[in-house]
Amino acid sequence: MNPDFRKNHFELFGLPPRFAVDAGALDRAYREIQSQVHPDKFVHAADTEQRLSMQKSTQVNEAYRTLKTPLSRARYLLGLHGVDIQSETNTAMPAQFLVQQIEWREAVEEAAGQSDTLDALALRLQNEMKQLYAELERSLDAAGHAEAAATLRKLMFLERLREEIGDAQEKLDA
Repeated sequence: MNPDFRKNHFELFGLPPRFAVDAGALDRAYREIQSQVHPDKFVHAADTEQRLSMQKSTQVNEAYRTLKTPLSRARYLLGLHGVDIQSETNTAMPAQFLVQQIEWREAVEEAAGQSDTLDALALRLQNEMKQLYAELERSLDAAGHAEAAATLRKLMFLERLREEIGDAQEKLDA
């Protein structure tokens, strides 16, 4: 494999540009490319080659992290189609979703110190996120980019909520 760094992340790893990614194929392609460009292979090379190796290795790492993480992969896919999800500027969400967010956060606050309740909330959240990820995949594959962007923004909210639940669970374990 001779990597072409002018290609998009999917092409770089020889993967189809879809939300569902073969994790094993991604890992194998990543290791193969890194074995060719990693700076350790260029320790005795000229400074220019060492810098180029470092740049390529960094690019491969970034591409890998982007495709490995579902939210990053979805954002990247939308970007390939010219869709900016406007996560910083478009905070408009359906009222029902916002009410649900308030209820989730109140439930997390009320569950503080209650391991079983936090675990139950985490499981409920995981199930809801699983449904939204399936919805995201369907809309991305069907080129429903506006719908996919809205679903992605919802998932970003829920990911933060998952982190809050995880933080509350860690406090209990400390």
